[in-house]
Amino acid sequence: MKGSEKISPFEMDDVLVDTMDPFHLIVWNDEVNTFEWVIESLMEVCDHSYEQAEQCAYIIHYKGKYAVKHGSYENLKPMCDAITERGIGATLETVPA
Repeated sequence: MKGSEKISPFEMDDVLVDTMDPFHLIVWNDEVNTFEWVIESLMEVCDHSYEQAEQCAYIIHYKGKYAVKHGSYENLKPMCDAITERGIGATLETVPA
């Protein structure tokens, strides 16, 4: 880029949107699913290690929900669907600006 070229605000917004991970995959607590099932699901669907999945499960249990993964909508939507197909409550939420 030459020193005299300027980037419009619209171009800057496009760059920021492309590099940010604007979504959270939220998993919700319930009284139905076991810790073991939630841990196994997070390991298989989100590619968490056992320790990471276990920590997420405890946070979900005590806090009621937890953002187990961050990323783009395109990457998280299939994960959200796979978790809900296993009978576990999950949603996608936008990251607050």
